[in-house]
Amino acid sequence: MRTEDVLAAVATGLWRWDNASGTVSLDAEAARLLGLPAEPVALPEVAVRSRFHPVDWNEINGIVNLAVAEDTLAEARLRIMDEDGRVLRTVRSRSKPLERWSADGNLDYELIGTIQEIAEPQPGTTAAHTPITGDWRRSREAFLLDAGRALAEARSTAEVLRVAASLSMPGFNPDGLAVFGVAGDRLSVIGHHGHDAGDEGPFTDMLLETDYPAAEVVRTGRAIYLPTPDDYKRRFPATWPLAQRFDRVSWAFLPLIVAGRTMGAWMAAFKQPASFSPDERSVLTTVARMLAQALQRAGVAESERELTTGLQRSMMPQLGPEIPGMRIAARYVPTGGGLQVGGDWYDMIPLPSGRFALVIGDVQGHDVRAAGLMGQLRIAVRAYASEGHRPDAVLSRASRFLAGLCASREPGCRRPEEDPDAQSPRFATCLYVECDPETGTLEVARAGHPDPAVRMTDGTVLMRPTAGGLPLGIVPDADYPTTRFTLEPGETMMLCTDGLIETGGHDLDTGWARLRAVLEGDTHEVGGHEPGHLETLADLLVQTVHGPSSHHTTGPLADRREDDIAVVLLWREGAGCGCGTPSAHPVRPTRRTMLTVAQAEPERIADARRQVRELLHDWADEEQVDSAVLMVSEMVTNVLTHTDGDALLVAEAVGELGERRLRVEVADSSDELPHKRHPGEMASSGRGVLLTEMLADAWGVDPRGEGKSIWFELYEQSKRPDL
Repeated sequence: MRTEDVLAAVATGLWRWDNASGTVSLDAEAARLLGLPAEPVALPEVAVRSRFHPVDWNEINGIVNLAVAEDTLAEARLRIMDEDGRVLRTVRSRSKPLERWSADGNLDYELIGTIQEIAEPQPGTTAAHTPITGDWRRSREAFLLDAGRALAEARSTAEVLRVAASLSMPGFNPDGLAVFGVAGDRLSVIGHHGHDAGDEGPFTDMLLETDYPAAEVVRTGRAIYLPTPDDYKRRFPATWPLAQRFDRVSWAFLPLIVAGRTMGAWMAAFKQPASFSPDERSVLTTVARMLAQALQRAGVAESERELTTGLQRSMMPQLGPEIPGMRIAARYVPTGGGLQVGGDWYDMIPLPSGRFALVIGDVQGHDVRAAGLMGQLRIAVRAYASEGHRPDAVLSRASRFLAGLCASREPGCRRPEEDPDAQSPRFATCLYVECDPETGTLEVARAGHPDPAVRMTDGTVLMRPTAGGLPLGIVPDADYPTTRFTLEPGETMMLCTDGLIETGGHDLDTGWARLRAVLEGDTHEVGGHEPGHLETLADLLVQTVHGPSSHHTTGPLADRREDDIAVVLLWREGAGCGCGTPSAHPVRPTRRTMLTVAQAEPERIADARRQVRELLHDWADEEQVDSAVLMVSEMVTNVLTHTDGDALLVAEAVGELGERRLRVEVADSSDELPHKRHPGEMASSGRGVLLTEMLADAWGVDPRGEGKSIWFELYEQSKRPDL
């Protein structure tokens, strides 16, 4: 015989209460004892709560909390109620709280216990006060504490109304609730419970002069208690027909007062007679005060959210019309605290030449002033770009503009003694990209901003090192060199602010590694190249930092909203777009990168090494990767050391996995050809050609019209046993 059958034979049921999800699982016997059909069921907490006497429910909350704190059993005797408020039976509950960690990292608990009928019920009697779970005053205090906590945690008007609808008062439980709001000389229902949809129609847009209890409460600021239908009919004969159809027998109308101003009224209606004793009136009055304060807080919070959201959205541009051959997606996420405004922005600007520009930037700070400066700077950059200036000129003018904002005490600027932050210097990082949709050519100017990243057609992600200058606003006449490269068909470029990279305690290196895992994910996971894949990829990038969104928070990583996030994705259509019928043996696309190292920028040799290593991130032989990095470093260094020109690095990997060929070329403008030397033991140079000859599978020098190109090739030596 099963354990459940044995327990059912002695009228004992099993139940499990998950506090994190707010669900209660009952076996068949437990469901029967609660007055439900005798079958296993999982119910929300509120459905089970409605089966207990409200006094008992308040008491059991305290018992459970004490058991959790002391790691003991929670034992209580509870009265089970039917839908008419009558006691069906009395049961004894014994449960054990078990601590566990929830998905969002919070410590919560789960109750596992039994419920058993005891020989004390008096079927058919009303729910009079009994000494089962404590006296009235202690239950009232527990109820008020519970109600106050729930109302304090409500963050919107809708949440406040849901909490108000779920309140079960000790000793008497209203089955109909309504909250009335005031707008001018009109009264209307802003929320109700225990009524059908449309029942609020006659009470919507009611004049305050109407002979209705809620209207009188708002006019006088005094509560009205109507214990019987005769009292209602006698005091408000004109509106009695409106209330008569709801079959209630007692009503309480209380003012919602905040800071001495009556902002509305609250109605509690009862199907069972209520005498409204002094204790009951005290409870109703206290709940009305807490409800008024909660509605006031929620209204202010909603107004602030609407204001800041509208402000931020007005500053964020629309991406504009579609661009032939290219697609764009963008996201902006403000910080989680305060007014939720900040200095990050992005923009897409049509240019007179027929091209377009993508701009992304970050003004220092997360306050209102940062948002204001961001709006002004975005407009200035758009104006300079629309005049037809080149990328370097746009950023130079923007830096001069930001440095000059409020630099002198002009009329309208606040004095430092009035607001020290009003004239404190602010800077901004920015990345400006001019795009040619026909050729895929990108011209990039960077002001202290993170470099762009490019996802190749096979999923490999490379950081594109670009020349840059100081952040905007630090030096008014700063120079911003321009870097040019091509976005090949099927490739995706990502621009982002540092909030996407460094949030969650990451630095630039670990943050990029986290994002690269998403960008390099399986094409089916990120949407491949199907229509709308950019939108999916943009969402995944944000979720990597914040977790999945919901209507209340941003998910389990909501506490990581420590910086604004802006991200822009640009995809160039082409081969591999997902159109047409795929071939049986598709050719793996070529990986290719290009980088210029100027004579005045020897530090970019490190960028060249990183580019090659990232290009070969899945190469079978790590020793070959190290050899390729070493040869690239040697070849680029030789150009900077022995010539007067810049070094142009071109690297490409072609072929199938395990059988690929890497070809690297370093071109310069010198006609002098390299030659093999025989350096002594103490020589510090002269080994470049020897290293290349030893490490490369093939190498050579190709003279050109002006200059030469030194190249080497490596053939992948796979360690996989099946190749």
